[in-house]
Amino acid sequence: MKPRPDFPRPGFMRQALRLARKGAGRTAPNPAVGAVVVRGGRVVGEGYHHAAGLPHAEIEALRQAGRAARGADLYVTLEPCTHHGRTGPCTEAILAAGIARVAYAMEDPNPEVSGRGAGRLREAGIVVHRGLAEAQAREVNRGFCRWVVSGKPFVTVKLAVSLDGQIAASGGDSRWITGEAARRRVHRMRSGADAVLVGGETARRDDPLLTARVPGGHDPRKVVLTSRPGELVRRRIFREPGGGLIVACPKGVPERDLRAVRNAGARVIRLPARGGTVRAHHFLAALGSEGVTSLLVEGGGRVAGWLAEEGAVDRYVVFVAPLLLGEGIRAITGWACRAPSSGKRLAFTSVRRVGPDLEITAEPRGGS
Repeated sequence: MKPRPDFPRPGFMRQALRLARKGAGRTAPNPAVGAVVVRGGRVVGEGYHHAAGLPHAEIEALRQAGRAARGADLYVTLEPCTHHGRTGPCTEAILAAGIARVAYAMEDPNPEVSGRGAGRLREAGIVVHRGLAEAQAREVNRGFCRWVVSGKPFVTVKLAVSLDGQIAASGGDSRWITGEAARRRVHRMRSGADAVLVGGETARRDDPLLTARVPGGHDPRKVVLTSRPGELVRRRIFREPGGGLIVACPKGVPERDLRAVRNAGARVIRLPARGGTVRAHHFLAALGSEGVTSLLVEGGGRVAGWLAEEGAVDRYVVFVAPLLLGEGIRAITGWACRAPSSGKRLAFTSVRRVGPDLEITAEPRGGS
C-alpha cells in the first residue's frame, strides 16, 4: 500500500517508539509496545505496555483518547493482537473505538498470530499500513523476537576492557577500567534487560549488586551460573532487594547447598551436565522457560568464552578504555583457535565515543 500524503507520518511513530522503550525490561515475556492516537494532526491519546497482565499499549492510548478516537489514526509499534490472553484482543478494542487508520511498525513475530491482527482490521474496512520504522521497532523487541520463536533469550555479552584486551589487572582488580559515562551506559543496559548473568567466580570475587542505578531504572532478574552455590548465600547479590535471583547449577550439586540457596530467597534451576559441564542451549532454554527474553552477560571471562564457543551470543558490546594493563585477565577465556581462519568472525554494527572510552557493538555474521 502506498503511503497517503498525510498518513502515515514518521514523527508519530517515533513518539510511539519512545513510549515503547519505557517498557523495555519490564514486560517479559510480552513485547514492549507503544501506541499513539492522532486526530487532526495532534496526539489525543498515548500509552505503552507497562507489564505482563496489564493493559496493552493500544488500550491505554484508546482510553486516554476517549471519544476523540472515532475517525482518528492509531500508530503502534507492533501489530495489534487478535487473541485472548490475560487481556482481550486489541483489534476488537480498535474497532469498537472507531479508529479509521492504523499504522504498525512490525508484524507480530509469533508464527501462530503473525498477520492475523492486520487481516482482522482490513476485513473491517480499516486502512492499515505496515513497516514504518520497522528496524527500530525490532531493536526494541529483539528479545521478544528471539524468545517467541525459539524459547530462548537474546544474549548480549558486555565487556569492559583495556586497550590490550584485559578485563582486570593481574591481581584481579577491575575497578575501574572504563570511565563513569561507560558505567552509566551499562546501568541503562541492565535496566532494559530482563536478566543479567554472572558466573560464580565473578559473584564471589567482585560481590556485585547487578542493579540498575539510573533514575527511573528497572532492576533486572539476577542470574548466577555456578557449581558451588552454597558459597554465595552471604554475598550482596542475595541481600539486595528487587529483580529476583536465579541460581543455575549442574545436577549433582549437593542438596544441602541448594536448600541453603532456596532458604536465602533464590530460585534454583538444575541443569543437565556431562562431566560437570552444562551446555549453553540447555541453560538458555531453562531461562526462556522462566520468561527471560533478553539476557545481559556481565562476567566473567569463562562465562563469556563458554557462550562464545557454543555460538550462543547474539551481540557483543565492548567498552574499550585508553588504558594498557599488560599481563592481566583476558576478556574471553576457556577456548582457543589454532588459526585465525577457524575463529568466530563478527560484523561491527556501531562504534561510538562514551566519555573517554569507545563503545563497540558487533554481531555474528549471518546471526548466531
